[in-house]
Amino acid sequence: MTDLVLVAIINIVSRNDPKRMVSRKQISIFSIILGASLLVFTFAPLPAFAAEGSSSGDLSKPILALAAAIAIAGGLIGTGSAQQGIGAAGMGIIAEKPEKFGQVLFFFVIPETLWIIGFVLGIILLLDIL
Repeated sequence: MTDLVLVAIINIVSRNDPKRMVSRKQISIFSIILGASLLVFTFAPLPAFAAEGSSSGDLSKPILALAAAIAIAGGLIGTGSAQQGIGAAGMGIIAEKPEKFGQVLFFFVIPETLWIIGFVLGIILLLDIL
């Protein structure tokens, strides 16, 4: 429910003020910086792992952490991009036909499973369950 309200607020704010809209260039720059920082923070502790007694350096922990971060981030990005279109269309439907709120809410909540799956996969990777 709060997701639906947040999408409505973001749409209203971005429609009234075009300066606040996020461009594709800003999103791509942010993702490049985020990816570079993930790589740096993942592989920076490699000398510390090598100094602990492992002669070749154990890469499994940093790579598993990176894989978990990618799984969670992928689920969150997928959820956000799916809910963007559904929320905008849902607001239009609810404005015209308020009795359709239940159906709109159902379709808006379905993409939430993407981040849940990404989160569970990240936990499985970090806890080394499988």
